[in-house]
Amino acid sequence: MELRALGALQVSAVGLGCNNFGMRIDVEQTAMVVDAAIEAGINYFDTAESYGQGRSEEMLGSALRGRREQVLIATKWGHTISLADGERGGEPAQVRRRLEASLARLGTGYIDHFQLHRPDPLTPPEETLGCLEELRAEGKIREIGCTHFTADELVGSHDAAVAKGVHPYASIQNHYSLLTRAPETDGVFAACERLGVAFVPYFPLEAGLLTGKYRAGAGLPSGSRLEAWGSRATAFIDDAKLAVVERLIAWCALRGHSLLDLALSWQTSNPLVASVIAGATSPEQVRANVAAAGWALSADERVEVHGLLIQDG
Repeated sequence: MELRALGALQVSAVGLGCNNFGMRIDVEQTAMVVDAAIEAGINYFDTAESYGQGRSEEMLGSALRGRREQVLIATKWGHTISLADGERGGEPAQVRRRLEASLARLGTGYIDHFQLHRPDPLTPPEETLGCLEELRAEGKIREIGCTHFTADELVGSHDAAVAKGVHPYASIQNHYSLLTRAPETDGVFAACERLGVAFVPYFPLEAGLLTGKYRAGAGLPSGSRLEAWGSRATAFIDDAKLAVVERLIAWCALRGHSLLDLALSWQTSNPLVASVIAGATSPEQVRANVAAAGWALSADERVEVHGLLIQDG
């Protein structure tokens, strides 16, 4: 497994998104998925206080008991769904309280990668970053990141860190996939390259749409995530996206690859991407994700794929 820099950390190019833990799979299944991930060379596990209302952190911590030093735990705090009215995720007292709660659920004394889950427009960034610097000095966190930031928010927080003389966010986690390419054009990738910030894509498989399990003209597979999501699934799947999926599947087949291979290798062949945090509900899915990321897409192949993505139906 290739390791890549995320600030001071060396993270596996394929990580494990843990939002299924406590939501779609139970304790025993979680342990099996975590075991398979470690065996496959994954060292980066991404969870959040909001996943399963804390159950994801609890189950991940339990599954890692006795081998904490072998892995890197990333968790997130401050999502709006986790905050009560009037609470601000970036406010220093909140940062400390949320960290201590995550440490307790995970059963660990430190977090390797602590990330602000949503921007806090009301708290000056230097206050949040100053608190994170104190927590770093106390040995409770090793590296920091942000998610859902715009390019302006990322640059603004970086400038605030430099002015205060503290560490800036080492990473940004935003939605990015073959079908959601906003970071390429909204300034986020450009800011990452200029500032040396690692990019961590979430929903790299578009909730399973880019695995090939959803096909044009067919219903949603029984037991699938998008079937379970009901009306929320419409944000991920429609006739236009399914048409793109069919084009991509045909293009991959001519080259002896699957759509999953393309979806993950599109990410790992981007030098800005530190770790692709694909979720999994079984050991088989973990192994498939790791194997899929081994296709080194050429520049010409990326151009061809781009053409398929923008082609009119």
